Amino acid sequence: MEKLTLVQAINLALKEEMASNPNVVVMGEDVGKDGGVFRATVGLLEAFGEKRVIDTPLSETGIVGAAVGMAAYGLIPVVEIQFLGFIYPAMEQIISHAARLRTRTKSRYHCPMVIRAPYGGGIHAPEHHSESSEALFFHVPGIKVVVPSTPSDARALLKSAIRDPDPVLFLEPARIYRSIKEEIKGDGLVPLGEARTAKTGKDITLIAWGAMLQVALKAAEAVQKEGIEAEVIDLRTLYPMDTDKIIESIKKTGRGVIVHEAPLKGGLGGEIAAVIQEKALLYLEAPVSRVAGFNTAIPLPKMEQFYLPNPEGIVEAIHRTLCF
Repeated sequence: MEKLTLVQAINLALKEEMASNPNVVVMGEDVGKDGGVFRATVGLLEAFGEKRVIDTPLSETGIVGAAVGMAAYGLIPVVEIQFLGFIYPAMEQIISHAARLRTRTKSRYHCPMVIRAPYGGGIHAPEHHSESSEALFFHVPGIKVVVPSTPSDARALLKSAIRDPDPVLFLEPARIYRSIKEEIKGDGLVPLGEARTAKTGKDITLIAWGAMLQVALKAAEAVQKEGIEAEVIDLRTLYPMDTDKIIESIKKTGRGVIVHEAPLKGGLGGEIAAVIQEKALLYLEAPVSRVAGFNTAIPLPKMEQFYLPNPEGIVEAIHRTLCF
């Protein structure tokens, strides 16, 4: 198969799942004739028709609310929210209805739907277009949260998300939509909740997801020249989180640095650090470090580069942790 970008891999996954299951429908603002704000749904309207590729009004609450009803009655809606920062009007539908349908009905109904949303900074977008609020959804019982970091994983994880019987929030790192390409092989299925080791090492563990994986790998490459072997863990699914993979690596290296672009305060880095100290305290050689965004709204494009974690900041955290 030819090499694909991450957004092309998402388009491929949608085509494959819609072709194999007539209950899969795609809906959202401009997903039909325009092919989506990032062209992730291009060609679907022509291939599957307007009954399965539905252009909606500009109403995130209405889109998600309609999808919850459709899912309860047997369809598998894949909703596109144009940017994660636009999802907040739909929070009531996600938290109070999609996430609770299974427990509320004692499993008589469930909610097999996927909400796709580009997220994160790095594309010089205006306000509300660069949010990284994954921690809000991680905290909600009943919602799985998935973040691919490569084109192959984007295809594989989206297919698994569409086949999942419960609601999945699928966060797509807009910064790497078209910046990396790779050949996609096999049937492309990866179980939700399974992390992967993106690079092996023995001296320190870097834990990242989404666009920050590439930044962490660059930092690992930089310290490799100093003789420091960093292991890099790509979480892939934030909830349920593969804590076994994290603990296994920390027990090997004794040191950890968590990297995310969301604000440090209340971010997932704190949760991961707590899990490490609960399950691997006696293996730690130094406190776990976090490299994250500042405790502020992500700035407009001119200042964006000063907000987002970079390889230099991660290298500094690696040195600080190793020298403790």
